[in-house]
Amino acid sequence: MSYAIIKTGGKQFAVEDGQTLRVPSLEGKEGAKVDIQALVIGGGKDAKIGDGSVKATVVSHGRGDKIIVFKKKRRKQYKRTQGHRQGYTEIKIDKI
Repeated sequence: MSYAIIKTGGKQFAVEDGQTLRVPSLEGKEGAKVDIQALVIGGGKDAKIGDGSVKATVVSHGRGDKIIVFKKKRRKQYKRTQGHRQGYTEIKIDKI
């Protein structure tokens, strides 16, 4: 089974053929094919570093669970509560 380390959205992910994973939001509609930069392909002595790409299909777009951001300054009667939901894209790795 081949594997690769890809970089997208400022993060790195270790992936294999047929794997489905959530990455930070990508452009493209559901069902669209995308090419993602691969940093390392394979492993051991026959690893290719820096050249290559991984082909993937966009499965869906969505938003993650809400987190609460709470700010407070003591003794100053200052409090702020804010929520945040991070957008993501679910992709399926087709070919490495």
